[in-house]
Amino acid sequence: MSNGYQHIVLDYYVAKMRALRQQRTAELNAIQTREQAQLYQCKVRQAVAMAFGPWQPLPDMGVRTTATLNYDGYKIEKLIFNSRPNFWVTASLYIPADLQGKKAPAVLGTCGHAEEGKACDTYQSFAIRLVKNGFIVLLYDPIQQGERYQYTGLTPQGGYPMPGLCAAHNFMGRQLELLGDSFAAWRVWDGRTALSVLLARPEVDERYVGVTGNSGGGTLSEWLWSCDYRLTMAAPSCHLTTCLGDLENELPRDAEQYPPQMLAAGLELIDLMIVRAPQPAIMLGQKYDFFERRGFYEAAAELQRFYEILGAGKNVSVFMGPTTHGYSEHNQEAMVDFFCRHSGRSATKVSVQPVPEKELFSCPDGNVISSGSCSINKLIQERSQALAAARPALAPADLQAKLSELLQMPPREGVPHFRIPRARLLNVAGKDVPFARYAIETEEPGIRAFIHKNVPAEFLQTLDVQQEACLYLPDIASDWDITGNAYLQKLLGEQEVYVTDPRGMGVSRPEDREINDEAAFLQAYGMDYMFHGYGTMFAESYLGRRVYDVLRVIDLLTAEGASTITLHGRGQGAILALFTALLHENVAKVYLIDAPTSYQEWIDDPLSRWPAASHLKGVLEFFDLPDLEAALGERLTVISRWNALRQPAS
Repeated sequence: MSNGYQHIVLDYYVAKMRALRQQRTAELNAIQTREQAQLYQCKVRQAVAMAFGPWQPLPDMGVRTTATLNYDGYKIEKLIFNSRPNFWVTASLYIPADLQGKKAPAVLGTCGHAEEGKACDTYQSFAIRLVKNGFIVLLYDPIQQGERYQYTGLTPQGGYPMPGLCAAHNFMGRQLELLGDSFAAWRVWDGRTALSVLLARPEVDERYVGVTGNSGGGTLSEWLWSCDYRLTMAAPSCHLTTCLGDLENELPRDAEQYPPQMLAAGLELIDLMIVRAPQPAIMLGQKYDFFERRGFYEAAAELQRFYEILGAGKNVSVFMGPTTHGYSEHNQEAMVDFFCRHSGRSATKVSVQPVPEKELFSCPDGNVISSGSCSINKLIQERSQALAAARPALAPADLQAKLSELLQMPPREGVPHFRIPRARLLNVAGKDVPFARYAIETEEPGIRAFIHKNVPAEFLQTLDVQQEACLYLPDIASDWDITGNAYLQKLLGEQEVYVTDPRGMGVSRPEDREINDEAAFLQAYGMDYMFHGYGTMFAESYLGRRVYDVLRVIDLLTAEGASTITLHGRGQGAILALFTALLHENVAKVYLIDAPTSYQEWIDDPLSRWPAASHLKGVLEFFDLPDLEAALGERLTVISRWNALRQPAS
């Protein structure tokens, strides 16, 4: 194993989650009365508004019906509407054939992560079961699914394949973060707009309006249930468990499944169901789901107890399907039965026959972009340009203060303790060189930054700091750059260098695969991405915590005798070096190697390959990287640039 400390960041977040669980459990156990329960719900509502708001006015939805299909017992209207100006949503509206002017209960259907979106056989099936039981159902395509594929006209770049569905969601999510926005909020807004379209139909009985979906659709069902009180009943499937369980099981989720600040507010996933008690709700799971059943049953017990306190135990149900992840027939029928029961009708088992995907196209060629819709990439780019035009130039002191605020770092107090693990021999330009190693305890619980320092063999067990210290921050891993990067190897041949890995990089990188496996570390759905997601929910920037580690290393070197620091950073390390140089008074010079030109460039290229943990939330409202470079003036030297694909800039 080349990285023997790969669990330290995971263990850090697990410890935080367990502390949250203990505190939250005590808070829930103290709730005994209706009044106490309602106070807790008020707290959850505030957190929900923070995570998914602020709510914007509805656009001109421009609802149009492109065709109507008639089937046995129901019809489907093929719809297009806008959730944002000229941002199209495609949908299928299922309507029972025998309404004859009567109103009917309705259900908003949210799709999970299926490429076909609303045309996925599974999602067609639950809509057909509902419509044959008398429900009007609106089933719409999520962003990047079905007819809403956003990369139309783009081609693979730099030797990378086009991102798959979940990776694309994460690409979009990290671009939105730069604007201070979130993909979760965009997905919720799409759903709320779709609900408005559904409720505008005169056939809908607004007393009975449900929401259901599976997997990512189960997530969205719960998010919508928590924040849109026009919904009167809910049935999320294959989503509900605990954040702690997912984290312990090393299970990342999509960008839209990490609501900002949710954990900082002291919440768990089930709280977004609890907030709507005593309204009717059913939890649907699967016995062999990767969202495992221990967390499901723990969450169910908390939800049921809350309903009992409110005197509405009959309004909550729990159903565990017998199979693996998916909206199986068992779960669909349990959902239909529940919605029927709570809308005053009897459920009937029906046969379903999904139709081919093309039959449900609302657009002529099955794609919104080629048919005239604006893409999410274009909307993000327009917003970033508007922010750039509106933001004033900040004085250096104001720039430093705003950067520190955005990085969300804890205070730096005292001098960090350090350990001296066993030294290593690393090959530098064909020669084995001894490296002392130091583990600097930067934050509790258990976080360490690691230093490799080239020293003579007799000095491997002590830390002896020069008055002028040279610190190098790698792109991904110190040992990779030591053994394979010509710039660092030249530097090592000239002087002693503190080659430093902040948390989750190098020695503590979580992906334990072949050495120099850059793709494993940078994958859009990997562990590094997951830690960034948990940082988002805890309202602590994962990027900021890495900067904090570097600052604490410099604090230690300063306490041990260094009066000035020369800082070198490559790739991701160039971003850390740039931020650190602005924030620490002892950095005299900074050299950037393979540095990005700007955050704006990552937005201009929708296929940017810089990882989520390098994106600073909300930064483009206030400044961009060139502003920081300008503030450093003559202290800064840029050696080389990488473009948005993390390749040499032309």
